[in-house]
Amino acid sequence: MSSSSDYKRLMRGVIPYVTVEGAEKAIEFYTRAFGAVLHGEVARSEDGRVLNASIEINDGMVMLMDPFPDHGSAPSSGSNFLLQLVIADGDLWWDRAVGAGCEVVSPLKLEFWGDRFGRVRDPFGLEWAFNEPAIEKQRAG
Repeated sequence: MSSSSDYKRLMRGVIPYVTVEGAEKAIEFYTRAFGAVLHGEVARSEDGRVLNASIEINDGMVMLMDPFPDHGSAPSSGSNFLLQLVIADGDLWWDRAVGAGCEVVSPLKLEFWGDRFGRVRDPFGLEWAFNEPAIEKQRAG
């Protein structure tokens, strides 16, 4: 769990809020695959579905919930967006995600712009991009 200062630090900027079938299992998976840390309590509906959960991944917040079609909340589809992680150690993040069960969409490799980049799809259908900036960019940053 996090302190209120952590919560204030993380709850700014653009925060993805995704709807996935099986949000509880997604939280467990993201903990294994991406080192996610749960912030606060998971809010649940009377039937046990996740109404709201906040997890931290790579110093950023991701919020998630189960679908509630009766309230206009359908599952998110990773086909029209990516969740991108900008990381210094691409191999560590990549190996952990693939080892946890992510499907490789495009391998982590050196790209024409100088960074290492690759994409995976998680078991919940969301796509994640891994961007390891070139060493020169990391030193300058």
